[in-house]
Amino acid sequence: MHHDDDDRPFIPLNIAVLTVSDTRTLDDDRSGDTLKARLEEAGHVLADRAISKDDVGAIQEIVKKWIAEDGIDVVISTGGTGFTGRDVTPEAIEPLFEKRMDGFSALFTQISYAKIGTSAIQSRATGGVANATYLFVLPGSPGACKDAWDGILKAQLDYRQKPCNFVEILPRLDEHMQRRKNRPMPGRKS
Repeated sequence: MHHDDDDRPFIPLNIAVLTVSDTRTLDDDRSGDTLKARLEEAGHVLADRAISKDDVGAIQEIVKKWIAEDGIDVVISTGGTGFTGRDVTPEAIEPLFEKRMDGFSALFTQISYAKIGTSAIQSRATGGVANATYLFVLPGSPGACKDAWDGILKAQLDYRQKPCNFVEILPRLDEHMQRRKNRPMPGRKS
């Protein structure tokens, strides 16, 4: 159930989008375009965008760079979540997780099942937190990106979402790591 709190201001987040594909370019990246359009329509900022080959090292290089930047709050990848030999995005990103978000995978599968039936089992979509940055690993189809954004991320990345959301806990994600002390809420001056 989704409830907005009209007394809270919207807080734009800085979101980076990574498309994992051996064949796509920025000119024909429909999934990346879908995520970019949806996050900007919601009021967030596209902090960066890249395309990586289906290679663990190449994917990790980009994601590690992004999670090291204080200005990036969320990384969303699309592609490489299936079962073929070239599908390595979870293998690249999950080792970076400090905390896994099992509920994201479960909810994404539930949403997918309602749309594509048992084919939903063929995705290894996942989510987690690394270096005080949210990481979401989505399948490569525009439909899956729409489902994840519309069904989960749009609400959870909105500070007005009640009873809770990812934005309100963002400043405390790394308190166990004793770094970035007193990180301000995105969109607010400290």
